[in-house]
Amino acid sequence: MKTRAITGFFFILVLVGAVLLGPYSFVPFFSLIGLLSVWEFYRIVARSDVQPMRILGVGFAFIILAVVATYVLGIAPARVLLVSIVPFFSVYILALFRKTVNPINDISYTLMGVIYAGVPFAFFIALGFLNGTFNPYIPLGFLILLWTNDTGAYLSGRSFGRTKLFERISPNKTWEGFVGGVVLAAVVGLNLAQYFDGLTRWQWVVMALIIGVFGTLGDLVESMLKRNVGVKDSGSILPGHGGFLDRFDGLLVAAPLVYLFLKVYGQCI
Repeated sequence: MKTRAITGFFFILVLVGAVLLGPYSFVPFFSLIGLLSVWEFYRIVARSDVQPMRILGVGFAFIILAVVATYVLGIAPARVLLVSIVPFFSVYILALFRKTVNPINDISYTLMGVIYAGVPFAFFIALGFLNGTFNPYIPLGFLILLWTNDTGAYLSGRSFGRTKLFERISPNKTWEGFVGGVVLAAVVGLNLAQYFDGLTRWQWVVMALIIGVFGTLGDLVESMLKRNVGVKDSGSILPGHGGFLDRFDGLLVAAPLVYLFLKVYGQCI
């Protein structure tokens, strides 16, 4: 428990520092986390009948994140985003030259690694540039709401949890914990507008609700993945916390949805 607390404390400091130090720390740092998450995904799913194209997949994720980075930093125009489509088709072609047991499985897992573990970090990075210029408070607020939801779910579940949420996937999660996490995130979101520039109060609340609901589902999806491949943690790089997929499972589902909500239904202030 002590190791977990110490690791969590310093990891949070690093994350907050990477966001607040500016775009040239924020973008590379979370791009690196995205690439490590993709590699972690390939490591845990690989077995005798599944051999994802790891180098190609990580390279594909790198291109996507690099293209998004150059766009949001104003280095390249919007049309550069089209470049990220090109490696997509190379996955199919390369599979023709590999003598593996199930090439279609290999293609599927390779693309899933990029889409599931890499692309969400591109959306998270884009959250910092919704107005065209870097605003650290939106991605920082996202992280705070994500942590708040996790904390609220843990405390509510431990105190009041009786009704299982998805017992076959995650036996410890309860509906009471789920509701407690969403409510606490919404309460914190209601107050973030007083301290963070960039969004109105109602936008923060809706953002909190999206994170509370879909962050929890992201956690369950990652639990389903680990149960499917027979591992307890996605990695061991963070003592007491597992791997990057374990720490960012909620972000993987919530970040794209929060970005789309803010682009379609909300104008930043």
